[in-house]
Amino acid sequence: QVQLVESGGGLVRAGGSLRLSCAASGSIFSINPMGWYRQAPGKQREMVAISSSLLGTNYADSVKGRFTISRDNAKNTLYLQMNNLKPEDSGVYYCNTKIAGITDYWGQGTQVTVSS
Repeated sequence: QVQLVESGGGLVRAGGSLRLSCAASGSIFSINPMGWYRQAPGKQREMVAISSSLLGTNYADSVKGRFTISRDNAKNTLYLQMNNLKPEDSGVYYCNTKIAGITDYWGQGTQVTVSS
C-alpha cells in the first residue's frame, strides 16, 4: 500500500518562498513518476510539476523559473521549492505518484496561501 504525506504549506506574502515535502511509504521505486498538483477553490486540479527518471522534469508554464521539483529516492521524499510566490499560486497542493502506469495515489494535501 502506498501512502503519501505532504507538509510545508502555510501562509506567505507575495514574493516569499515555501518548501513542500511529500514523504512516501510503500512500494514506490525511483522509476515511478511523482509530482505535485494544486487545486484552487472553484477550479480543477492542475499539474504543477512532475519528476520522472525516464522523462525528467516537467513544469506548468505558470511556475517555470519559480518552482523546482526534486526527489530524494533514498529517503522516499519529494520536494517542491516555491520561490517568488504569487497570490494565484494559492490552493491545496497534492502529492501524486502513479504505480505501473495505472494506479494513482494521492496525499491528503497541504494548504498554501499567498497574500498580496
